[in-house]
Amino acid sequence: MNREPNLKKWPEDKQKMKELVLYISQKCADDPSFGATKLNKILYFSDFLAYAYYGHPITAFEYQKLPYGPAPRRLLPVCEEMMQAKELGIQEMPLRNGYVQRRTVNLRLPDLEVFTAKQIALVDAVIEALAKADARTVSTWSHMMLGWALTEMNETIPYETIFLTEEPLNEIDILRGLEVAKEFELLEPQDHPAGTKV
Repeated sequence: MNREPNLKKWPEDKQKMKELVLYISQKCADDPSFGATKLNKILYFSDFLAYAYYGHPITAFEYQKLPYGPAPRRLLPVCEEMMQAKELGIQEMPLRNGYVQRRTVNLRLPDLEVFTAKQIALVDAVIEALAKADARTVSTWSHMMLGWALTEMNETIPYETIFLTEEPLNEIDILRGLEVAKEFELLEPQDHPAGTKV
């Protein structure tokens, strides 16, 4: 049987992405290490963890593999649209290492009505977890995610990769996997390990 599982896809929610960029920019205004790299990683972890915990990403934007980690594929045009509307600004900060940090600055308050309380709580938790890390560190952490590691440069990172791990499966994991495979008719009868009841 060569049936592929029917993986759910959602339309991108540009309004949520705009409000999320404004919210993260506001929350990170006092973080000296906040810039484009950190913004990308906060968005990535927020969307992928929301998918893992709640079954649906916050913005449903596609994320692509870039050299410094995952980034929303269409973030730049969204930010440009917001800058033209005078909703978002970019502050360029020269760094001692010769690089220029590009910080997004909210020019209006974010509309939190478009989010659930659980979504905002999750974004807050991600921001807090990354608060003391610099851009290089959060980039390194994102490279440890198998979704980033297993895709080619510029390819889309599937949301389902949030469930991938390098840890060995235990017996409960195997039994649960067999139950899911049976539910989606992914196994032929001979694929069931001897003595396993599903």
